[in-house]
Amino acid sequence: MSFHLQDDQNEDSIMAEINMTPMVDVMLVLLIVFMITLPVIQQAVKVELPKANSVRNEVKPESVQLSIDAKGQIFWNNAAIDLKTFDGYAEKAAQKDPQPEINLRADKSVKYEYVAQVLAASRRAGLTKLGFVTEPD
Repeated sequence: MSFHLQDDQNEDSIMAEINMTPMVDVMLVLLIVFMITLPVIQQAVKVELPKANSVRNEVKPESVQLSIDAKGQIFWNNAAIDLKTFDGYAEKAAQKDPQPEINLRADKSVKYEYVAQVLAASRRAGLTKLGFVTEPD
């Protein structure tokens, strides 16, 4: 028995390389098809639109200054009110469109209980735009 190993490739051997030419041809054909069909797809009805000047009417919401002093007294725009009156004011404010922005200013020495009562009443009334005002250092 004799074995012959040949280093030369003959015509019957399997080609291990990928032939890129057919793939490039297919891609070029697809590119041409898309280039031809794209303008047909994007056609729209040509309409001459009228011209008009319009200004957007922006309604800025009002701002309510809500304050709580060191003793727990509530002030609605500098007018002293109690918690029950605040409930009525908050319900009226929640029904407005757009809803006013409530700026809450609480004294640093006020008990958290008073602030929590005002926040709970605001939540019950449906007020969503409530912000805390502080002073910078």
